[in-house]
Amino acid sequence: VGRSHAGIWTLPKGTPQAGETIEQVALREVQEETGLIVHLITYIGSISYFFVRDQVRYQKQVRHFLLEAVGGDTTLHDQEYDMVEWFPLSEACRRLSYQNEVHILYQAEDVLHRWLEYRRKEGQA
Repeated sequence: VGRSHAGIWTLPKGTPQAGETIEQVALREVQEETGLIVHLITYIGSISYFFVRDQVRYQKQVRHFLLEAVGGDTTLHDQEYDMVEWFPLSEACRRLSYQNEVHILYQAEDVLHRWLEYRRKEGQA
C-alpha cells in the first residue's frame, strides 16, 4: 500500500491513457506508484465512488487485480506517494484509509487462496 503526502493510505490506482486496456492501466499504475514490476494474475473486483472537484461531482470506478511482483524496487515509486510498504494482510487492512479498499484486500486473499490451490493441484506451486 502507499501513503500520500496527506497521510492517506491507499491501493494503487489511476486513469487510463489513450488506447490502454484496463489491465495495462493496472500494470502501469502499480509500477509508477510503487516501483514494482508486476504480472497480472486475475481480476478481483471493483470499487465505485463519487468525489467532488471544483464543485463538480464525479463518479469513479476502480478495477482491482491480483498481481504478482516479479521485479522492481519500492524505493523507485513516483511522487504520488511519500511511502510505499508491504504489510501482512491484517496490518494493510488496519492502515488503509478507505473501508472499500479493505474489502478488496479480503477479496484478494480469497482469490489468492483459490489460485494457489489451483496451482498446487496442477503441480506448479
